[in-house]
Amino acid sequence: QVQLVESGGGLVQPGGSLRLSCAASESIKSFFTMAWWRQAPGKQRELVAIIDHYDDPTYVDTIEGRFTISKDNAKNTMHLQMNSLKPEDTAVYYCNARPSSRSSDTYWGQGTQVTVSS
Repeated sequence: QVQLVESGGGLVQPGGSLRLSCAASESIKSFFTMAWWRQAPGKQRELVAIIDHYDDPTYVDTIEGRFTISKDNAKNTMHLQMNSLKPEDTAVYYCNARPSSRSSDTYWGQGTQVTVSS
């Protein structure tokens, strides 16, 4: 059972930046994928960015180059650097991990709130 703990959320003004972190309870170096999802009030949870075991990232179009997903394998931590934040980025952000390609088992963190408002 992989434990994931997010941190780094908060209140930021439009145009500002935040860096989210997701700390895992075990080594993430060989994890098949890790990802950031978000859920805004009244909306379904949506994928934001995903990074594979080659550390290759993929982003949804709505991010428009503003976010960067990365992994620090030495610290078993994944990050999401968010720049040029907009009010529509307001959501609870969740960390997700799928350790193995041979299993559909995935793990979720508890979420961290990001609020973009003036």
